[in-house]
Amino acid sequence: MEKKIPFASDVILIDAAFLDRVGGDMAAHFAPLVGRELPKADLAVLLECLALDAGLEPGQHEIQVIFVYDAAHDRMNFCTPSDLEKEIHGMAFQSRLGEFSLYAFQTSGMARREDLFCESLQLLMESKDARRVMLVPDEGEYGSAVAELAEKMKDKESVVVFGMNPPAHECSYRFEMLGFAVLQSLGIRAEEL
Repeated sequence: MEKKIPFASDVILIDAAFLDRVGGDMAAHFAPLVGRELPKADLAVLLECLALDAGLEPGQHEIQVIFVYDAAHDRMNFCTPSDLEKEIHGMAFQSRLGEFSLYAFQTSGMARREDLFCESLQLLMESKDARRVMLVPDEGEYGSAVAELAEKMKDKESVVVFGMNPPAHECSYRFEMLGFAVLQSLGIRAEEL
């Protein structure tokens, strides 16, 4: 990703492999509990739920969604659409929150997803345009790298990190459970649980 790419005021940065793993695990776990086969998750519903969980109010926002992936993880099999290059990159959709613009960037050479994710986060930190930043990092692989960068983003209106394991210590950013948005996108209703 080049530094010349302008950011919207609201940006969601997602590790696609992590999101796919969580979504697939949750679908496999919850299908027997609700007693029915679950449909593929609706990616648009998932992204809207993430934005709502991060505190975005209905309106005419421009929300930029950036997926980071590597060659081994070029699809998110738990949801539809799923092909990051052919079905997601360059697409957009309108919702009650505004317009979501979707971009997918693959690692190149010897770079890892973590490197590309952290470099993208660094660019977001330096951007004057991005005011609200929402992150879906791979908790297991990245260790504390994203948390340390998120702690430094004090000039942003809000920074929200989504994951499955709340931080063990108090932090300056907000943490939200990724699982709630995934369940909603899979069509699981509260009364089924």
